[in-house]
Amino acid sequence: MAAEPTVSSSHVEHLLAEIESSDGLLGPTLRAVYDGEQHTEFMDKLEERIRVHDKDIERMCNYHYQGFIESVNELLKVRGEARKLKIKVKEVNESMQESGRELTSKCENLIYCRTTQRNIVSAIETLSLVYQS
Repeated sequence: MAAEPTVSSSHVEHLLAEIESSDGLLGPTLRAVYDGEQHTEFMDKLEERIRVHDKDIERMCNYHYQGFIESVNELLKVRGEARKLKIKVKEVNESMQESGRELTSKCENLIYCRTTQRNIVSAIETLSLVYQS
């Protein structure tokens, strides 16, 4: 019976680090694990590394989730304020439209009165000329 070669934990850690940092092929690294009969220790270390990363991800998600919730609440407040502002703008617009209609009516009335005034002045001048002759 052949003695199983002792595998250094640092070698397995090195292989895991190589897998994490590599953007290339994983084949040579995985081949080194299985050729050296390190797959059991490698799988244990890999599971441990996965748990650590899962905890990191969960921590980051919890942190960002709280920020997300705060942002959503802030957006809901902004939406409510925007609705109030929209209603206020509509009210002001309606008021301005009514004021504009009143002003237009008064301007038309003023134009009519000025036209009448000019006609009266013209009639007086004409009558004055007729009576002077």
